[in-house]
Amino acid sequence: MGFVTGMLAGMLRHGNDAAPLLSRAGIDLADPASRIPVERYALLYNLCIEALGDEAFGLLPQPMPRGSFEFLCRGMLGAPTLEEALQRAIRFLRIVLPAFRIELKRDGARAEIILDDAGSLGTERDAPGRVFAYEWLLRLLHGVASWFVGRGLALDAVSFPYTRPAHAADYALVYTEHSSFDAPKLAARLQANLLELPLRRDEAALAGFLDGAPGKISMLYRRDREMVFRVRDLLRDALPTNLALEQVADRLHLSPRTLHRRLEEEGASFRTIKDATRRDIAYARLTKTTQPIARIAADLGYADTSTFYRAFVSWSGVSPERFRAQLAQRDAPAGPGFVQRSHGQ
Repeated sequence: MGFVTGMLAGMLRHGNDAAPLLSRAGIDLADPASRIPVERYALLYNLCIEALGDEAFGLLPQPMPRGSFEFLCRGMLGAPTLEEALQRAIRFLRIVLPAFRIELKRDGARAEIILDDAGSLGTERDAPGRVFAYEWLLRLLHGVASWFVGRGLALDAVSFPYTRPAHAADYALVYTEHSSFDAPKLAARLQANLLELPLRRDEAALAGFLDGAPGKISMLYRRDREMVFRVRDLLRDALPTNLALEQVADRLHLSPRTLHRRLEEEGASFRTIKDATRRDIAYARLTKTTQPIARIAADLGYADTSTFYRAFVSWSGVSPERFRAQLAQRDAPAGPGFVQRSHGQ
């Protein structure tokens, strides 16, 4: 849900009512622990752009004109290598996104994509709109690059220029599990040899890709992270049995070493996926049911309740009981002299 509140920050700042768009996309902000189907998120992405006439969601000092995403892709088309395609993209983005300083650096076997707003997005480093602006721009560059070369490009590590957000656990599935925070600027590191990859998309493929764009960019990781989702589904369906890496590999007809390598190529690990799967189910059960904590722990395959407690505190910063109490307090009707804060504020 953190990705949604960040996306809507520009609309709220400009005084636009996001409720009709959320309704059309079938997204309920009143359920902060819910998981949003990526198709609904992609729809909201496009609805926001349509409402604002700005492909940067009203987050930046200057709007990004409609059609910019298409021309970005067309500018990359036909480049001999990914490096040249990214350099073309960066030159274009410097024109339509003057709020950001964007660079591609190469040093021996390593390369970096650098993003820096240089203070143009305000002094509040952790403002949802600023956080999402970085999340969105990195995803745009990474997603389009992955699509053009026809494979998921693993990011070795990313340092983000803000405090770790509440939804940072999802970065392992969208970017990389090797994420750090409070950096002076965003630096996404990857292997330099990836820049030598040839582009595998032609004009006909681009025409199909642009149908549903630019919201489609948020859906690309489903294809880039195919093995991640297959492992997640196996782990979830087996609960409360706690499958080991070797058991999952056997069900996928792979060796454990091959499974480990495939997940690593997709920027994830078996442990990260297992933790994220349990976390999502725990949030949903605590939010939508009154099941005892001990039963939730058992259903998630924890050997004892205390182990589940420690895991939940590591995810949310609070105990399961406190998490439920906070939800109950939030949903309680406002009494005299008390003004409830709206979600996302």
